[in-house]
Amino acid sequence: MIRVLVVDDDFRVADLHARYVGRLAGFEVAGVARTAAEAVELAGRLSPHLALLDQYLPDASGTSIAPRLGCDVIMLTAAAERVVVREALRRGVVNYLVKPFSEADLAERLRAYARFRGHLGGDHSLDQAEIDRAVRVLHEGDHVDAAVRKGRSSQTARLVIDAVRTAGGPVTATDVAARLGLSRATAQRYLSDLAADGRITVGLRYGTTGRPEHLYRWPAAPPAAR
Repeated sequence: MIRVLVVDDDFRVADLHARYVGRLAGFEVAGVARTAAEAVELAGRLSPHLALLDQYLPDASGTSIAPRLGCDVIMLTAAAERVVVREALRRGVVNYLVKPFSEADLAERLRAYARFRGHLGGDHSLDQAEIDRAVRVLHEGDHVDAAVRKGRSSQTARLVIDAVRTAGGPVTATDVAARLGLSRATAQRYLSDLAADGRITVGLRYGTTGRPEHLYRWPAAPPAAR
């Protein structure tokens, strides 16, 4: 479960963002802060994994405290000035979402962040391809169209993603094909694309005879430990 600290000086906005987080599987609200000082204090005490941080706080700017929170930060703010965006990125902010935005907009970025954490889980060293994939996943959001190969259907890609996400466990191309009424070859192509882009994970199941079968799974939520 990813623990999130929500920071916004407007209690109505903070409550709205907290409700957005609470409705998203794999995330929970660790705390809510309305000032920079409170955000730093709660971050030190609650050890969240992620902060959703406004820029305009009554006692300091969000970008000025971002490095002090000791967690990853996504800016949720009306501040769209180039200098503010540059400062946020320079201070290690992992994503930036300009108000107003919808619940779906935030959910896309949070799911991307969860996949990013999943890619960087464990203690093993990463090769360059894995690092590149993690960075790409972080900023990919859940916009399927951007990842669809030429000649593929974005609608079919979305259906395949939903089939894997809601399966409750690993699935094969045959499973997905049967569920969606596709040919196995078509399901396999879309699954292979999604696995190559790091959107789903793939493993092998070895039977007693024949070739091993690919098993596709929606990435598990990362562990709570930082």
